[in-house]
Amino acid sequence: MILPVFLYGQPVLRKEAEEVPSDYPELKQLIANMYDTMYQAEGVGLAAPQVGLSLRMFVIDADVLGEDYPECQGFKKVMINPEIIESSEDEITLEEGCLSLPGVHEKVSRAKQIRIKYLDQDLKEVEEEIAGFAARVVQHEYEHLEGHVFIDNVSAIRRQLNKGKLNNIIKGSARCSYRTKAVGK
Repeated sequence: MILPVFLYGQPVLRKEAEEVPSDYPELKQLIANMYDTMYQAEGVGLAAPQVGLSLRMFVIDADVLGEDYPECQGFKKVMINPEIIESSEDEITLEEGCLSLPGVHEKVSRAKQIRIKYLDQDLKEVEEEIAGFAARVVQHEYEHLEGHVFIDNVSAIRRQLNKGKLNNIIKGSARCSYRTKAVGK
């Protein structure tokens, strides 16, 4: 089922998400719905807060980026209750966008490599190192669980330059090819 993507200005996007309990009802269905929603919106990652659920969970399928970023080939994951336990000091700055901030793109610095611990879709604990663009995608989605969005990582001047776009998103006048839920809608 395609879920609406909550847009910038929705309070759920600014709230620190709660851990997913091991007995969460219909977890597999939620995962399937999140993937369906992400694919329909042509995204590579989607966090639960982006579909209105304050849960520490996200889905990623970055395979479509594999031609430009080989580390993304076959990179399809569900991360439940993730915890980034280590980040490299080396960073790389690249442009990002977000399904919750349609039409907004900015350069963001992120760690080149991370070590993360999480539960997979079968609730098995996984710990792994992730590098390159795949690490960027994970860090972007992880931020949603902390109540942050990528625009928080840019300078005040760059945020100011995007103020009109951000206000339009809040007002519900952003155009999207996917189902959304704006503030007050």
